[in-house]
Amino acid sequence: MKARLVLAFDFGLRRIGIAGGDTLTRSAAPLVTVAHHGSGPDWDAIDAAIARFGPDLLLVGAPFNDDGSPGTLAPAADAFARQLATRTGLEVGRVDERYSSTAAHSRLREQRAAGQRRRRVAKADIDSAAAAIMLAGWLEQRGNS
Repeated sequence: MKARLVLAFDFGLRRIGIAGGDTLTRSAAPLVTVAHHGSGPDWDAIDAAIARFGPDLLLVGAPFNDDGSPGTLAPAADAFARQLATRTGLEVGRVDERYSSTAAHSRLREQRAAGQRRRRVAKADIDSAAAAIMLAGWLEQRGNS
């Protein structure tokens, strides 16, 4: 089976975290966080990340509430996923992003407390780490199916 490179996007109205991974090693890592302005996502930065990493598949987080209903950001995230597919011509999948930001923040704080991380935890760090958590969950689920 050929490895597929995957980029995951944690969509937000101020920032979009991006993580990368592959289906062979089933590992994911935070890459970068790009701005999302009132006028829309920083498409130049997104295009640059896609060109740099050359993914085969893109994943966009689907914001759900605790009860499984679509979250308030769901329509904007859906529109972003459609734009991403149109702009890139790549397959764009969706992945549940519930609790990914909370888990990312906790993980980064623990790393800092343990001395594994020197600088303070910034919001941009949380966004790309949340994308990595979403992607890791997708890769793990895919490997068990």
